[in-house]
Amino acid sequence: MGQRQASNKDVSCLTYGEQTLSLSDLDKRSREIFRSIVETYLETGEPVGSRNVSRSLAMSLSPASVRNVMSDLEHLGLLHSPHTSAGRLPTEIGLRFFVDALLEVGDLTQDERQQIDVQVRASQQTNSAEQVLTEASQMLSGLSHGAGVVLTHKSDMRLKHIEFVRIEPQKALVIMVSEDGSVENRVIDLPAGLPSSALVEATNYLNAQIQGRTLSQIRTKLEKVRDADQAELDLLSQKVIDTGLAVWSGDGVNDPGTLIVRGRSNLLTDLDAVEDLERIRLLFDDLENKKDLIQLLGLAEKGDGVRIFIGSENNLFSLSGSSLVVSPYRDSSQRIVGVLGVIGPTRLNYARVIPMVDYTARLVSRLLG
Repeated sequence: MGQRQASNKDVSCLTYGEQTLSLSDLDKRSREIFRSIVETYLETGEPVGSRNVSRSLAMSLSPASVRNVMSDLEHLGLLHSPHTSAGRLPTEIGLRFFVDALLEVGDLTQDERQQIDVQVRASQQTNSAEQVLTEASQMLSGLSHGAGVVLTHKSDMRLKHIEFVRIEPQKALVIMVSEDGSVENRVIDLPAGLPSSALVEATNYLNAQIQGRTLSQIRTKLEKVRDADQAELDLLSQKVIDTGLAVWSGDGVNDPGTLIVRGRSNLLTDLDAVEDLERIRLLFDDLENKKDLIQLLGLAEKGDGVRIFIGSENNLFSLSGSSLVVSPYRDSSQRIVGVLGVIGPTRLNYARVIPMVDYTARLVSRLLG
């Protein structure tokens, strides 16, 4: 499936897998009928019948004439007829074609811009980048009635403090506080029989080493110390180097970023059928698969602007029949450092969600920059 920005109206030919569609394949009447069906579906989620279409058109057409056009659109693969109704629904190809070629993307109202500005900028007072992103995700969820999602790369942050808290006989919570005030927690395994005093000793030892250093710098320093004099480190410090900081300061392949998902409960509203509930259950399962979602969001970093993935255009949401609208955000050097957006059913209000995601990504870029 092709992924294009929704603003590309100058394209004359669109390719979806082995199928090629052009605006020239649809005359004016067909375009208006197709547009009416898709817009009604996006609003209601229900199959659209020829009688309702004929009433909504500016031109005068009988339901019989509309049915003939609908049959032609179905032959092109743009519509399909569910077995429970004589009405039509857009296919995934139809939705893709509508978004690429016919969707008129509007702009946010002044009130919407102000709401986004106030909510996201307020979180900036915490001096925590993660809080800004969390608030942006929550805000997108509230405005779009979908699930807001943010992916941020692991940053090589400079640490101010580290502490170990035993939570089980052989597990400890590692609390890391960075110079910018952000906090990250990790659970590590402890060597069997390690006394509690070792946790205190390790905390004191490591805090004396880490001040103002990044994780990669700490790792390098501690490895050198370990190699030079193994006795300088107790068992817990060795464990931190071997299984903790080595992961935190790695290349990101195994743990590429922090994932924030807010507003999943919004996906449970406006359910019209048991099939909808099953689709939402599948989507929840998809959202729990962090690895696949991070890989999917990474696709959005390959181009500027808003990216739209519909249904089976991505492996992650192929079963749940959902759409993802995302846009990258940047740091002060204009490097892409993450992705934010909205996940919801394929009948998302694309005309409203697209500018919302775009504006929020640009705002977050300015705040983080």
